[in-house]
Amino acid sequence: MVDDEPLIRKIVKMEMNERGAEVERHAAGDLNTERRHVTMVDTFASGPALMAALEQTEIPDYVLVDMEFQGEPTGGLLITRRLHERYPAVRIIIFSGRFDNPLSHEEDRQHRMAEIGGVVMEALRLGASAFVSKNATGGFSVENILRAIECLERGEECYFNYPVMLTLKEAAERYFAMLPGGSEGVMLSDTERSLLLLEAAGHTASEISDRLGEGEKAIQERQKELSRRLGIVNKSASRVAKALVLGLIRAGDVQFIARS
Repeated sequence: MVDDEPLIRKIVKMEMNERGAEVERHAAGDLNTERRHVTMVDTFASGPALMAALEQTEIPDYVLVDMEFQGEPTGGLLITRRLHERYPAVRIIIFSGRFDNPLSHEEDRQHRMAEIGGVVMEALRLGASAFVSKNATGGFSVENILRAIECLERGEECYFNYPVMLTLKEAAERYFAMLPGGSEGVMLSDTERSLLLLEAAGHTASEISDRLGEGEKAIQERQKELSRRLGIVNKSASRVAKALVLGLIRAGDVQFIARS
């Protein structure tokens, strides 16, 4: 497991191993099953720590990856990509509480649904096999993790668990339905979304650099990367227009600046 919260790492490992759970495994093309004992071997506070450990030990069947790392809401996806590229046989379970707060306002709810869909499809594209919630009715439970492992061991390609709103699978399907012309899903970090909103408000790269605390060259590289992922020419107007069309940002969130 990779999670930057020491208490979460301790609790999950303790509960998983004290549970002594077993799951059924179905071999491909074989109707017979075998029972497998589930053990959490180790936990890590960062992606580099995990990758270094995997160089020295037996490769696990599963790695549980926290979605949010060091304040970056989707930082776990970088770990997912690197892990899948290096060890494609490992099944990756994304572990997140990011979307657990229910929203009553319909506009906010629709925006959240689009955001969930984008994150889920990006996680699957990068190599994740399952997406589970950190929370459960009545508090934290490892049941969500074990249920994901059980489904994947039965031969299912993906598993989705989401107890508060819609299932992540439904969110992803709704997200695809929202995209014009069958475009691939695009996921934004908070920094990228802030950059687009500042562009939409009329800020220059230099002004965006000052506001986001990154060098101007780094901002320009972010802009080029966003243009590439959105499939457009490298122009701020095109980036903003495409982001609005895809629902990645909302016009109501743009705070225009007055020029003297």
